[in-house]
Amino acid sequence: MFKFRMLLWFLSKLMQKAAKKNPKFREQLSGQDMAFQLQTEDGKAVRQFVVKDEKVSSKGKAHSDPAFTISFKDAQTGLKIMTSKDRNAFMRGIQEKDIKIDGDLSKVMWFQGISKYLKP
Repeated sequence: MFKFRMLLWFLSKLMQKAAKKNPKFREQLSGQDMAFQLQTEDGKAVRQFVVKDEKVSSKGKAHSDPAFTISFKDAQTGLKIMTSKDRNAFMRGIQEKDIKIDGDLSKVMWFQGISKYLKP
């Protein structure tokens, strides 16, 4: 659980850094005004990400009205999928019901698209 929480926190830091230093990433944030969250299915590990004014902020608690939520079966599964080098790990996670998505699928696709800018 701790490692998964740390990974979500680290992701927020990568997004904040990219928003400051990467013009292409900032371009992807342009016009987006929403919150989304990543969590375990039981909600014991959750992090919200708020995109507004080409910036990203984050808190380690649930958002009241996220545009989408990506829930992983458990912390270990989330860690495994999010750190996988396999490009298809996420899609396979959905097919195997290890990942559940609620909300706006077009925003989820947007998030998938920006993840290429988030290399440590």
